[in-house]
Amino acid sequence: MTDATAIARYWDAAASSFDDEPDHGLAAAPTRRAWADLLRDRAPSGPGAVLDVGCGTGSLSALLAADGHHVTGVDLSPRMVGRAREKLAAAGLPGTFVVGDAAEPPTGDARFDLVLARHLLWTLPDPWAALRAWTARLRPGGTLLLVEGRWRQPDGDPTTYATGPGTLPWHGGVLPADLTAAVRPLATDVRVEDLSGRAELWGHPVDDIRYALTAQV
Repeated sequence: MTDATAIARYWDAAASSFDDEPDHGLAAAPTRRAWADLLRDRAPSGPGAVLDVGCGTGSLSALLAADGHHVTGVDLSPRMVGRAREKLAAAGLPGTFVVGDAAEPPTGDARFDLVLARHLLWTLPDPWAALRAWTARLRPGGTLLLVEGRWRQPDGDPTTYATGPGTLPWHGGVLPADLTAAVRPLATDVRVEDLSGRAELWGHPVDDIRYALTAQV
C-alpha cells in the first residue's frame, strides 16, 4: 500500500464523523458565522475563483460559495469529496470537487484569487513543496490563506496517522514563525493573526496555538 493510499483510507474512515467537531461541521450558528466572517475578510471583494486544498467535507467551501465565489475543492479522500459534493448540493450551492493530492492540486492551468488550506500542513511529507505549488496557482495579487496551529499532543507517541508521525516534519502543527519563514520567499505582505482566543471559531475555548496567515503574490 502506498502512503497516498494509506492516507486516503485514513481520511475515508474519518469522513462519516468528521463534521462532529464544531469547527468542522459548523452546525452551531455562532461558529458558522465566525468562520464566514473570517473568510469574508480575506476573500476577494467580488466573486472570485477559490481553491480549497484539503477541503474535507466542504464546510468552508460552502461558506465561500454562499458568498458568490467559484469554489474548487481538492481532497485525497473520495469519501470526503463525496460528502463535500452532497453538502453543497443540499444547500443549492455550486462547487467543483476533485479527488487528488492537495499538495499538488490537479487543477491544470487554472489560476485562483484565493488558495485556502486549514489544518492541512501537518499531514504533508513536504509542506514546503506544497506551499510552492499553492502560490504558483495564484493569480498576481491573489491571496494565500493558511489556518494553522501548533497543538498539544497527548501523552505517549501518537502513531495513529497513516504515515506514522516520525515521517512528517510538521506533525503536531507548525509555529507561526516557522510558517512565516517558509512563506516569505514565495509571497509578500505576510501577516499572522492569533486565533487562539477566538473560542467561537472552535466551538469551545482552546489552550494551544491557532492562527491565520495571509500573504499575497
